[in-house]
Parts: sequence; C-alpha cells; structure tokens
Amino acid sequence: MFRRLIPGVSAALAAATITACAKGDARTASAPVKDTAASSAQATAAGEVAADPSQGGGRKPNLTGRIPVLEYHVIGGDKNALYTRTVASFKADLDEVYKRGYRPITMSQLLDKDFRDVPAGMSPVVFVFDDASPSQFSYVGQPGQIDPNSAVGIWLDFAKSHPGWKNRGVFCMLNGGAAGHNFFGDGPKFNGQSKAWRFQKVQWLNQQGFELCAHTLWHARLDKYSDAVVQEQIARNVAGIDSAVPGYKIRSFALPYGIWPKNRPLAWAGSWTDPKSHKTITYHFDDVMEVSGGPTRSPYDPQFNPHSVTRIEAVGNDIHNVLEKLDASNGRFVAK
Repeated sequence: MFRRLIPGVSAALAAATITACAKGDARTASAPVKDTAASSAQATAAGEVAADPSQGGGRKPNLTGRIPVLEYHVIGGDKNALYTRTVASFKADLDEVYKRGYRPITMSQLLDKDFRDVPAGMSPVVFVFDDASPSQFSYVGQPGQIDPNSAVGIWLDFAKSHPGWKNRGVFCMLNGGAAGHNFFGDGPKFNGQSKAWRFQKVQWLNQQGFELCAHTLWHARLDKYSDAVVQEQIARNVAGIDSAVPGYKIRSFALPYGIWPKNRPLAWAGSWTDPKSHKTITYHFDDVMEVSGGPTRSPYDPQFNPHSVTRIEAVGNDIHNVLEKLDASNGRFVAK
C-alpha cells in the first residue's frame, strides 16, 4: 500500500490515477537471475529440497498459536520508509524468520490448514506483497532474466542456500495503478519494464507456486465510493488476473489502505456487469486481509475470522519486535 491522490468518480474509472509516495528504487549492480522454469536449478529455486530440522525447530506443537502474515510494498530505495523496504532489510527479514524456524506458506494453505511445508517443531509465515510494483518482480533486459534485487530475485537466491524455503509468497496485485503498479510495470520508465511482460510475470508466479491475490483495479479507497464502484474496482481486478491466468481461483483479497467499504460484505463477495460487453463478473473471496493488527489467529483457533486476517507491516523493526514477543510468550503456531 502506498499513499495516492484519489480522484473523483468519473465515467472512465480506468483513467483514474494514483501517486506513489515512495520515490526511487535504487539498485546495486549484479548479474540477473535466470528464469528457473528453464533451468536445472529449478528445484532449488522452488525450495523443493529437504528441510533442515536443526534450523530453529524442536518446539512443542501449538496449533492455536499466532501466525505472522508479513506485508511488503516497494523493495528498494536507499532507506526504509513507511511503504519501502530496502534490499538489505528485506534480505535480513528473510534471514531472521528462517533462523527463528519459520517456513513460508500461502494464504490458501493457511485457510486449508495445510502445513505440510512446515516441518514438525517449526512455524508457518506468510509473505504478502501488495500493489504489484516493478520492485517486486522485474526483468533485466528481456523476459526470464529476473532482476536479482527485485523481491522475486532475492527470494529465489535465498532459497538456493536455505533448505526448505519454497515459493509460497502471496502477490496482491493491481492491474490499473499508476507509477508502474500494473502487474509489475507497464512501461520502460518503470525500471525498464515492458508492458508485454506483465502477463508473463503473473503466469510465472502461478506456475512457480506463488499465490495470486486481488487488491482492486487501482487501489481505490473503498469507503469513499458507492457499492457499484466498489464492486467494479474489485471485479475488474479479478477480470484482469483471469486474463493473465484463465480460470484461476482467487481466494484472497487485501484491503487498499486497510479500509473497508461502507457495505463491508462487498469486500469478499459481489458482482459487476460490463456495460459494453454485458458480461457479469462475480467474485467471492475466502479471506480478506487487513493492513495491520499483528500476527493473525490460527485457523484452528475458534475465534479465527477469515474475513479479518491481520498482518504485520514491514516498517522499522516491527517484524523483529513481533517475532521476539511471540517467542517470549510461546505464542507462535508450531506444527506437529
């Protein structure tokens, strides 16, 4: 999520613009990461290796403990800010959660109580990337050459040297945002990204085991609009993802700004009819993610509410502090 100037409702919502507050995305020079789909290192990049129980394991099972759902936006820049995490800080976050005995899962796995990717004595963590900025997933020069300093490039490199680290992040995407927040860059001025690469990136994420998530068309603050506009914003986002990966079942939705529409149930179910094609697009999400609130409840907790999944923003030392508290209180989810 990043601050934007929200325009008034007009007949052409597609032309609405948003302004990112996070400026720049300084990168350090490095060799590009090759697309693992065509590489012999694919298994390693996907984390398909045996987990090492000596890394942070050995805890007693606690199936009702809390689960950290970490929220990221722009990866890059020269210093950390509200919606920006430097490359160095993101790498440090990965290292810390790994050493503490966390292993990544998707929101779908959390909902389904599917913790097979988490060895006994370890804990699940969900990494969520909001807004689909180029900093999260960029190519260097041509498709398949993944920028090693984008979130995806960093993730793949980390997996090579950390057994059990699989491709289980969640990408909550915009498909009509400004400043390149349109399926990870829609023009050369946004980190050299080509508009033709957008669908390829979304498809690649799906093929490699990451989860696709809805986040509205252009990050509208939903409480400012009518029920009709709320549903259009979400339905057109769903339609955009379906255009990239036909038939994909989107189960998760991240609230822009963490703000609910006036008619709250429209955040997880609704429909919109395209006035030109007369085609009706419906959506029904299994979970809705808040913008903050701390580690979320376990799906085994009787009070777990999938329509209010709380998250931890990657701001300052917040992630470290929450993980410290979970360890001190023995309050973290531990797989059996």
